[in-house]
Amino acid sequence: MNTAALELAQRLSGPDEVLLLWHPENDQVELSIHSAATGATYHLEIAPGSAIDAFHHPYAYMARRGDSTSAVQSSLSPFR
Repeated sequence: MNTAALELAQRLSGPDEVLLLWHPENDQVELSIHSAATGATYHLEIAPGSAIDAFHHPYAYMARRGDSTSAVQSSLSPFR
């Protein structure tokens, strides 16, 4: 059975919607950033202990993963 992700937090940052999601079936935390300007979305698995920090600083976490904003914009997956 595939359980739907639970939304832990949501906020807007300019044209971007930032979601913090929890997937109970595998106890994973996900950061999802959706750009209303481009329609692009980026998903990033986050360690549970870093979840709130990643929610408040999503672009810093993307940069730590080696993604630049321009590279991320060109490789985003469709919003779920």
